[in-house]
This record gives sequence, structure tokens and C-alpha cells, in this order.
Amino acid sequence: MFGSWWWALPGVVLVVAVHYVATAAGGVFAFTNWSGIGGFEWTGLDNFTRIMREQASLRAVGNTLLLAFGSVVLSNVTGLLLALGANRVVKTRHVLRLLFFMPVVLSPLAVAFIWKFVFDYAGPVNAVLSSVGLDAWARAWLGDPATALWAILIVLVWQNTGFAMVIYMAGLAAVPGEIEEAAALDGAGLRQRFWHVVLPSIMPAVAISTTLGLVNGLRVFDQILALTGGGPAGATETLATAVYRQAFSLGDFGYGAALALILTLIILALAITQQYLTGARHEED
Repeated sequence: MFGSWWWALPGVVLVVAVHYVATAAGGVFAFTNWSGIGGFEWTGLDNFTRIMREQASLRAVGNTLLLAFGSVVLSNVTGLLLALGANRVVKTRHVLRLLFFMPVVLSPLAVAFIWKFVFDYAGPVNAVLSSVGLDAWARAWLGDPATALWAILIVLVWQNTGFAMVIYMAGLAAVPGEIEEAAALDGAGLRQRFWHVVLPSIMPAVAISTTLGLVNGLRVFDQILALTGGGPAGATETLATAVYRQAFSLGDFGYGAALALILTLIILALAITQQYLTGARHEED
């Protein structure tokens, strides 16, 4: 039974051990004022008190939650609608899958630079607005604190929708067709069949897609760093970019570790809550 892979077991154990040791070390440094070089001084909960006191850190937490929940809701709703539509199209189904899934395989940095051109003041978005007489709406979308975060949300949704679509298409393939046909014969409408037959059957797909979407949304980093760098005026700063800036730009590794620990706890809490809610709904159905 173990003859083919027992030799890999020590390596797996070592990787897991290193991961947990590194995580524990990061958690320890969250309670220090370590600069990354030399010794450190224990400061207790001072870093966390500072996070609650600084407006920039609280804004980073709010931006992180907004991007996470916004991207999860929009990506999953759009992905489910695309999956439902593509599932009923026979001839062009595979072409649609390819087209909608292509953004997923692109590098986040490449996607960010593409959308940076799109949102540029001289880019396609403002060109379209000008062509329809809406010149007053033209602006530097990534340079305006009022629109920069929403522009990043659009980028995340555009890149992640195809991944959600593929997961839901796999879930829809497992829906018993005879049950849906029986519900239609009993007079159930399209909305009733979806709510009482299709949705309960794809709840495992919903759980997987939303969990992965939450984790990816909470730790988004590449797109923000390439599009805005956390600006303008901290309007797009998230916990991930704040950790990078505090630890590697300002040399405050203790404060950066505290921010990273908060991000880890948020991801853990939301993942557990989401799994509980989707599991309870699946058992109820």
C-alpha cells in the first residue's frame, strides 16, 4: 500500500512542519517591535492597539473586506448565470467555456497592466464615454480616490468569474435531469426549479467556489500593487499591501506581522462561517 510513495513522506512532513513553524514565528513577531535585523523587544498588544487607533489600518481592513465580499458575490452570481446559460447551449458550449475561462489563466500582473491601460485617462473607457457625449464622466479612474477601489473590484471580478463558472458547470453536470423534468411536469416554473432542485444539488460547488473566492479576495495583492500601489492617498490599501509596506518598505516587521495575523484570523473566521452556512443549507435542503 505504502510502497510507491513512502519515500516522499519525510519531505511532506518537513514542508508541513516548516509551514507551521513559519506561521507560529510570524504570530510571535506580531507582539514585538522587531525591525527585521537583530533582536526584538516584547510589546504585548501594542501593535494591535495601534492598528485599532490608526485610521489608515482600519481603512485597509475595510477595503479588504469590501474587495473580498464584493468579488465573491459578483463573481459567483455572474459565474452561475454564465454556467446556467452555457449549460443549455450545445453547439458553442466549449467555445464559451474557453472564452470565459481565459482571464483565469492569465498572470494577475498582466491582467493588471491591461486594465491599467483601459482605465487610463486616455484609455478606452473615457474614449467610449466621450463618443456617447458623456465627457463630464471621464476621469482618471485609478487616480481618483472615489473610483479607484471600484475599478480594482471590476478587475477582480473579470478575472475570477471564469473560475466560478467552471466550478458551477461541474456542479450542474451532477444535477439529476429526471428530477428537474419531474418538477417541470408538476408545474414548477424555471425559478422554482432552480431554487428547489438545482441550487440544493450544487451546494457543494457553491461552498467550494465561495470559499476559494473569499480566500483569494482577502489576500489580493498583485493587482493592487500594479494598478495603484495602495493609492491614491491610501484609498486602495488592503491588509496584504499594508503588510508589504510596513514590513519591507518601512522595516516595521512587528507591525506588519500583526497586520498579517489579523488577515489570517479574518480568513479563518470567514472560511469557517461560510462552510457552516453552506453545510447547514445543504442539510436543510
